[in-house]
Amino acid sequence: LLNLGSIVSFDGTKKNLELPQVLMSDVEKIENEIDKLEKYLLPLSSFILPSGHPTSSLCHITRTVCRRAERGVTLLSSKGENQEIAIQFLNRLSDYLFVLSRKILQENNISETYWK
Repeated sequence: LLNLGSIVSFDGTKKNLELPQVLMSDVEKIENEIDKLEKYLLPLSSFILPSGHPTSSLCHITRTVCRRAERGVTLLSSKGENQEIAIQFLNRLSDYLFVLSRKILQENNISETYWK
């Protein structure tokens, strides 16, 4: 996340500055972790509400912060390759936190609260 912050905040004025990288392989690592967790979860048939366990709720809060950051980076972005990957990284991180929140509920034998 610190590397991501460096990329997003760089204004391009220092031409010889070597920025840390967020790579497509970083995005793929998150996707692989999502896939691992989803193997243990039932498919969703409805929206779910954040509830049930404090840690799961914190995942939902963090997920919304990631989504907000993703929208902000999209607005500020000059659409350079590194910023495109940064946007993808934030998107996948948000999805990971959503899936993690569901897994936490499952491991604690807590039912998900469905939106009606």
